[in-house]
Amino acid sequence: MAQAERNTETKPSVDALILAGGRGSRMGGVDKGLQPLNGQPLVAHALARLRQQAGGRLGAILVNANRNLDRYQALGLPVWPDALADFPGPLAGFLAGLEHGSRPWLLTVPCDSPRFPLDLLERLAQAAEREGADLALALGRDEDGRLRRQPVFCLLRRELADSLRAYLLGGGRKIDDWIASQRHVAVAFDAPGDDPRAFYNANTLAELHALEIGP
Repeated sequence: MAQAERNTETKPSVDALILAGGRGSRMGGVDKGLQPLNGQPLVAHALARLRQQAGGRLGAILVNANRNLDRYQALGLPVWPDALADFPGPLAGFLAGLEHGSRPWLLTVPCDSPRFPLDLLERLAQAAEREGADLALALGRDEDGRLRRQPVFCLLRRELADSLRAYLLGGGRKIDDWIASQRHVAVAFDAPGDDPRAFYNANTLAELHALEIGP
């Protein structure tokens, strides 16, 4: 029985979604996920980090993109545009992932933070299980060293699709407001040994180039 329980616990129960559907306005309108970092597009860095996630929970990986779909599909992954038109923000990407994923949970990560933790999924999942939450999000250091919510690093139940769809169709766009309406838990990634730059993201080309400095 104990062995069967361990097998159940490690069976993939989570799909992951790379969010690459933004306008890239602060980068001059470029497709951010395809911008190069150390010789690879940003989306490839996110994919590599997901494939290294600890815990054995992760199943399929999907991409949310609204442009250059063929280039994202060349990664060999399913690619889904926003659930709503006109770039309504990351929540539309969330909904696309919830509607097209097949497992009970969905992990979301942005395409522009290439150093996110390799135990991101495991720590979010453990917190959600411990607290009986339907959604877990990361708390990470920003560029000023302050601990802040990182809501696009999110683990959520597929059952939240109906709530999210209703929120978006009602005109809602603020990710923090929708998360606040759910049974959620925030998980701090500030333990000794955690990378203080794990959640840094590249909004501009200068910030992207800065990420190339150092290991």
